[in-house]
Amino acid sequence: MNGHNLVLVHMVRHVVLAGILPPLVWLIAPALIRACRPGFLVPSAAIALGRVLTHPATTWLAGTLTMIVWHVPGAFALAQRSPAWHAVEDLSFVAAGLLFWWPVIRRSPAAPRLPYLLIPLYLFAATLPCDALSAFLVFSDRVVYNQERVHAGFSATAALADQQAAGAFMWVAITFLYLVPAFVLTVHAVSAEDQLG
Repeated sequence: MNGHNLVLVHMVRHVVLAGILPPLVWLIAPALIRACRPGFLVPSAAIALGRVLTHPATTWLAGTLTMIVWHVPGAFALAQRSPAWHAVEDLSFVAAGLLFWWPVIRRSPAAPRLPYLLIPLYLFAATLPCDALSAFLVFSDRVVYNQERVHAGFSATAALADQQAAGAFMWVAITFLYLVPAFVLTVHAVSAEDQLG
């Protein structure tokens, strides 16, 4: 079984593209924007579209639905078989990740803002669909992804173990990526209230 066919490898890739890369981009974006200094006016239609795209409900749904859609077995298999669809999958994870992390990083005063105290709830709510999928993959007793590997001579036991490892990785990685910032923000909010009180 080579690395390209491992579900675990694809799950690591998904987590990096949607959960690690986007917040890093938003954290370094202010320096890039200052360096570029665009000298043109943004049309009001683009501003309106930007507000819709960066609304917390839109960003949460983008991140969650992208994760769900690409983990439907048929969509996952399509991306495995076709380099073009694999590129679409990767780009959608990056785009959805950028949208998802936007209200958490909070870089634009013009965009709709998620109230500071709701950010931990936003992050916690996003763990729930990931946890459900992860639990399904970890506790499943059948191969859901890459069933053709089993028919091509790979061991069903090895394929199932790969799938379970991918689910466990996603479960742990997403929990830490989402709940650690949620915990830090909650502690920061509570300590700020204590200082005011």
